Amino acid sequence: MSTTASRPAAPVRLGDARVRTGRPGEPRTRLVPTILLLLGAVYCITPVAWIAVAATKGPSELFTTFSFWPSFHGGFTYNITSLIEFRDGVFLRWALNSLIYAGAGSVLSVAVSVLAGFALAKYRFPGRETIFVTILAGVLVPQIALAVPQYLLIAKLGLVNSYWSVLLPSIISPYGIYLARVYAMAAVSDDLLEAGRIDGAGEYRLVRSVGLPLMLPCMVTLLLLQFVAIWNNFLLPYIMIADDTRFPMTVGLYTMLNQGTSQPALYSLVVMGVFLSVLPLIALFLLLQRYWRLDLVSGGLKG
Repeated sequence: MSTTASRPAAPVRLGDARVRTGRPGEPRTRLVPTILLLLGAVYCITPVAWIAVAATKGPSELFTTFSFWPSFHGGFTYNITSLIEFRDGVFLRWALNSLIYAGAGSVLSVAVSVLAGFALAKYRFPGRETIFVTILAGVLVPQIALAVPQYLLIAKLGLVNSYWSVLLPSIISPYGIYLARVYAMAAVSDDLLEAGRIDGAGEYRLVRSVGLPLMLPCMVTLLLLQFVAIWNNFLLPYIMIADDTRFPMTVGLYTMLNQGTSQPALYSLVVMGVFLSVLPLIALFLLLQRYWRLDLVSGGLKG
């Protein structure tokens, strides 16, 4: 009986398809979302990049040349100097108004949203679910549909053409209250609150010493969202404010854009104004990015 010697195993090559790890279609499935995200990023960044480039071009270059290459002929210096000197520095007044509206409005909105959301999440009282459902209905109503009713209410109070006419409607944010309630339910433990009550802490102290520290990521997130929303708001101040010295930058630059039909040189100043209006938002995102949570629930559990 003859026996055949077994052949030695062939060496395994790293490039051999038989030893490759991963699923067969995995690279392709990763490639498609990456391409979609890149396209979305380009779509969002392109207008901002064009504004930054257009701000370097003077009135004579803005419409004669279209490129994403900045100009080095002094257009940036001319635009920013002319914008600051326009009507004795009215743009600086508009910038200050925007800071007042967005800063004060976002801080007050965060305070109301966090306290209301915490109460809806951690306390049981008659009408709680009805209030929450009403708030959810408010989230579904577009802000443009509320502009005229808000104007009529503010007019009844005699506050039209004042800072309060823009601040008061900005304080109540249905989406902010909803977000705060969801976050409080996930981040603030009922057992932790009960332990505080056993130790003799009152409800105000529980909110101040237990609830608010745990909800810090939520507060920063709401502050950022509300600040951006108020900073970019156009319709509400456009309806409420008639005095141009109380305009925010959005309405002020719109009035300059309308004047550009008779004074084309103002177009380059408007572009510079838009560029300067974006810088505070970028700075705010960079400053608060360590607190930023895209997933509020997971962020609260990790914090």
